[in-house]
Amino acid sequence: MKQLTKESLPTPFEVPEPDRVEEVRLPDGNVVLLRRHGNREGLRLLVSHGNGFAVDMYYPLWGRFLDTFEVIVFDVRNHGWNPVGDVAGHNIPQLIKDFEIIPREVELRFGTKPTFGVYHSLSALAACLSPTRGEEYAGLFLLDPPICRPGITYEQFEVAVNVMVRRTRRRQVRFDSLQQCTELFRSSPAYRRTVDGACNLIARSTLRWDSEARSFVLRCPRGHEALILTYFSVYTVLVNFEDMRCPVKALGADPTLHHAFLPSFRLDEMMACSYDFLPDTTHMLFLEKPDLCAASLEEFFEESGLVR
Repeated sequence: MKQLTKESLPTPFEVPEPDRVEEVRLPDGNVVLLRRHGNREGLRLLVSHGNGFAVDMYYPLWGRFLDTFEVIVFDVRNHGWNPVGDVAGHNIPQLIKDFEIIPREVELRFGTKPTFGVYHSLSALAACLSPTRGEEYAGLFLLDPPICRPGITYEQFEVAVNVMVRRTRRRQVRFDSLQQCTELFRSSPAYRRTVDGACNLIARSTLRWDSEARSFVLRCPRGHEALILTYFSVYTVLVNFEDMRCPVKALGADPTLHHAFLPSFRLDEMMACSYDFLPDTTHMLFLEKPDLCAASLEEFFEESGLVR
């Protein structure tokens, strides 16, 4: 595979239109849209995102593979392109069920082929806790998965989650323009390490125009986002990588840095999978060093023996 650099994609990032969109209606009536990009003849990447985010935000990473892979992206329920449903159905057990159903639906609609899951944070957690334990994948590549064993680090994690819940419930929900939101992100310490154009991409991916309010609003309501966070730490202790039925690689943020989102940990000490971390990155590593994330993903493909 060719060497990738920061200059491989234009800035600001323009997410291309998918060549096909499929609507998956989940058993409770919620809807998830599957969008296909890239090379239909290639192996498949199935990509999703973290809590409160949207998969288009990850284009600086998955956009690098469009020439060689069929890339199918989807937003977690009530995020991104998906319609917003009742908050009562927005919880981690339901998301885990979704991540059992969605790979099956991808096969039914797009055909069977070796598929790598590329998941960050919340989607990584849901994929690992799916009852299938990853048997439908050729491999799982997890970006900074929120996994923490009981002990002092878990107590720190729980404190951080509670801080994030309070912060999320106070989030600004309406913006006069995308530029206003972009500038807010640029001024936030949480996004200061991201590459040029990333803050604008985040604004475009996580906001939608509300014609009644005549303003831009969050695609995922802050109440939905906060509800997931409220119970986050309960599920982080349940992942057992020894039970996984496919190869797994975790690429973490720098565990020595002060965290702006969730703290990162040295996962190699507590799980049976390949682990590495990117120095000087945070939970937003896919927008801070997308070139190095892509290189790590390439290595994972090559280790699988399916990609040369």
